[in-house]
Amino acid sequence: MKALDSGATTRRKAYGTHAAARALETKRAGLRLDGLDRAGAFEGYASLFDVVDLGGDVVAPGAFAASLRRTGAAGVRMLWQHEQDTPIGVWLSLEEDARGLKARGRLNLAVGRARETLALLRDGAVDGLSIGYRTRKAIKDARSGVRRLVELDLVEISIVTFPMLPQARISAVKRCDVGVWRARADDFQKRLLRLAR
Repeated sequence: MKALDSGATTRRKAYGTHAAARALETKRAGLRLDGLDRAGAFEGYASLFDVVDLGGDVVAPGAFAASLRRTGAAGVRMLWQHEQDTPIGVWLSLEEDARGLKARGRLNLAVGRARETLALLRDGAVDGLSIGYRTRKAIKDARSGVRRLVELDLVEISIVTFPMLPQARISAVKRCDVGVWRARADDFQKRLLRLAR
């Protein structure tokens, strides 16, 4: 995650060319990849509730609800490293549960960067998710300095290299093992040959 209040980890981007475009903030959450399918489908948590990140922010339960009602998963972009000119796939579903923002997505393997991303995910070289959002409502605790993010406009979720919320992980990345499918095909072919005799 990248936060506004944390020096070197601060990142703001103005999306669009309109002078009134508000800065986009980003938060990163780590991924743990249990496997990948050949189609590049995966799921996990893009954000966790009530966990203070390394930038001193905590996302409140319900922070994404209004935004998701307005745009749904189709209105949230999947990007590579928050680069707005590098979409790499689509979010199939985004929903809040008791733990955080659960995301299911699919890399578009017709896109070169998505194929590279898939290879990096398989090797474990990339292991983070990061949300890009605009803050609608936040409350800063004067004593602790922690900023509680109460309502956010979710703009994008990126696959990134360095997560700032290490506890948020991808729980399942669908795997299609070619060896398993070959073995099943061989077994099926043997059964057909036996039946033909």
